[in-house]
Amino acid sequence: MLNVGIIGAGRIGKVHCESIMRYVKSATVKAIADPFLNDETKEWAKGLGVNEFYTDYHKILEDKDIQAVLICSSTDTHSTISLEAIAAGKHIFCEKPIDHDVNKILEVKKALENSNVKYQVGFNRRFDHNFKAARKAVEGGQIGDLNILKVCSRDPGAPPVSYIKVSGGIFLDMTIHDFDMVRFMSGSEVEEVFAYGAVLVDPAIGEAGDIDTAVISMKLANGAIAVIDNCRRASYGYDQRVEAFGSLGQVAISNDSESTAVVSDANGVHGEVPLNFFLERYMGAYVEEVSQFVDCVVNDKPITVGLECGLQPVLIGIAAKKSLETGMPVKIADVAAEYGL
Repeated sequence: MLNVGIIGAGRIGKVHCESIMRYVKSATVKAIADPFLNDETKEWAKGLGVNEFYTDYHKILEDKDIQAVLICSSTDTHSTISLEAIAAGKHIFCEKPIDHDVNKILEVKKALENSNVKYQVGFNRRFDHNFKAARKAVEGGQIGDLNILKVCSRDPGAPPVSYIKVSGGIFLDMTIHDFDMVRFMSGSEVEEVFAYGAVLVDPAIGEAGDIDTAVISMKLANGAIAVIDNCRRASYGYDQRVEAFGSLGQVAISNDSESTAVVSDANGVHGEVPLNFFLERYMGAYVEEVSQFVDCVVNDKPITVGLECGLQPVLIGIAAKKSLETGMPVKIADVAAEYGL
C-alpha cells in the first residue's frame, strides 16, 4: 500500500483525496497538510478515512512512512515544495504549473536529475476519455498526416479579479492547459506562436493587466498549424472541444453534458448545456491521472507527464505573452535561449 500525503486541502486537494480514498485501491492518504486547515475539512477527511492533519506541510515530508506527496497548494509554492520533497526522497505529483518562473522550473529539473524521484505534472485533460480517444485517432494514423488542430476552451464565467492578479495571466493560467493539449494531440512541439487578445468580458480584468479573450495560432515542428481560442465567459457552460483535421479525414470531440437527450417541439430542437465547469467535466480524468501516478510509483513505471511536460507549456505561454505585447510572432527557441535551453 502506497502512503500518500496531500499538501493543500483546497478544491483540487479535496478532489485528489477523494479519488485516492474512493477509487485507488493500491494507495491511501495518510496525512493532509494545509496552513488554513479547519474543523470542517478535518471532519470531511475523517469521513474518507484520513486521520492525520497538519498546518505545516514539513510534517508530511518528515514522515518516513509516506512515500509520495501530492502538491495541491497555491501556485507560488509548487517549485519550493517540489525541491523540498525531492530532497526528502518523496515521489511527487505536482499540480500545474510547476512555476511561472522558468528558472525555478529548471531548479526542480536539476534536482530530479540527481534523484530517483518520480515526478508527474497535473495536466488532467490528457486522461479525459474524449481527448484520449481523439489522440488515439491521430496517433494511429486514422486521419492521415495532421494539417490543422483546433482547440476551443471557454470558461462559464470569469474568476474574481483578485485571482486574476495572482494567476500569472491568461496564458499561464488558462491557456496553459490548451498548450499542453496541442502538444499531446499533435505529438509534436510548438515552434512559433502568434497571439491576439482583448478584454471583452470584464473591464476590471484589463485594469488588472490581463486579457479575457484570446486567439493563438501556432506552427508545429511536424508542419501542422494549431489554433487555440479562449474566453473567460461562455453563457452556455464549460466549452471544451477539439478538432484534428488531416490528409485522410478528421476527428472531433464535443462537450460532455448530463445527458444526450434532445427534445424536439414546435419551438425548436433542444439539448442540454455542457457540464458547468472543470470539476464536473473532468472528474473521471482526475481519478485516472492519480491512478496512473500511483501505478507508476508502485510498479516502477516511467511517468508519462513529467517535468518536460510542465516546462514546455510555460515557455509557450511566455512566447504568447510576448507576441501579444509586440504584435509579432515569437519563436519558442528564442524564448528557451533566454534561459540557456
